[in-house]
Amino acid sequence: MARPGRSADWGFPRWRGYEGAREAAAVRLCDRHGCQEKGDCPAPKAPNSPDRWYFCQRHAAEYNSRWDYFEGLDKAERAARAKAEQAECASYAEAQHYGWAGSGDGSRSADEMRALELLGLEPDADIAAVKKAFRERAKLVHPDVRPDDAEAAKAFQALSLAYEVLKAAEERRVWRG
Repeated sequence: MARPGRSADWGFPRWRGYEGAREAAAVRLCDRHGCQEKGDCPAPKAPNSPDRWYFCQRHAAEYNSRWDYFEGLDKAERAARAKAEQAECASYAEAQHYGWAGSGDGSRSADEMRALELLGLEPDADIAAVKKAFRERAKLVHPDVRPDDAEAAKAFQALSLAYEVLKAAEERRVWRG
């Protein structure tokens, strides 16, 4: 242990607690008028501004509930910023439906579910059932079978897209292993 004349702050391990000093610890109070809670949640004062308010958790939640990220931007700037934000996190959105379990348990994306619905299949359908359903339905609306039918051409494109979505998803699952 420490000698009587020596400070307890010497060496390692530190012999006293970190907040055990006699000096007062500086605590920033919440910037909300009248609040005496600890203000440890920074919030921007204005969009794209380095200045910050410091609120307690309760007032930070209240402040953020009314926060408009796109305030002061015109329609084109809003669209550009939203597109940039989505591009940055697109990999998270693509990966969110992956799971440890198999199909039919919520591991399919919304696009895959729409594709399965278009093909008339259940959520737990395997790739063989997808191929079979695609071939059966494609034979009915193929442009070679119905050459001058615009609706049939649209239906064939939708079926082809649905098949591609499901095929790509199956390849990702197989690759992932």
